Amino acid sequence: MSDTNWKLPWNGRCRCGAVHIRVNAAPLMTSVCHCTGCQKMSSSAYSLTVMVPAPAFEVVEGEVVQGGMRADDARHMFCDHCKTWIFTKIEAYGVVNVRTTMLDDAGWAAPFLESYTSTKLPWVETPATHRFAEFPPPSAFEPLIAEFQEKGPRP
Repeated sequence: MSDTNWKLPWNGRCRCGAVHIRVNAAPLMTSVCHCTGCQKMSSSAYSLTVMVPAPAFEVVEGEVVQGGMRADDARHMFCDHCKTWIFTKIEAYGVVNVRTTMLDDAGWAAPFLESYTSTKLPWVETPATHRFAEFPPPSAFEPLIAEFQEKGPRP
């Protein structure tokens, strides 16, 4: 799928509107994570993600702060005013996981990959094409991204 099929750039904002974000390239993949950390940080059954190349993501207005579990490998970023979890920087992989519902148009982003099914709530079902009991191994990402690029987010 080429960038022109995605109607880029995408814009988005936090709950209060103080932080505005922009995505300037096609997504690498969409996913849902059921880990207990995501459950607690999202105050929900899971977190939804649109994974994009880091250089294609920008905060265009407002201030973000790091929150959640503080680790070098995944920096969770929140609006400094309303504390909405907006995105996670994963610098080792050169990606940003944008919380899908921060985008102005998020209806298209059905999850392609589902992680941490070992801790998902028993009543939760998603249309994800691929499921992993924990986080997929690094070797799985290249073929998963290639498949997503070919097929798109819909199962």
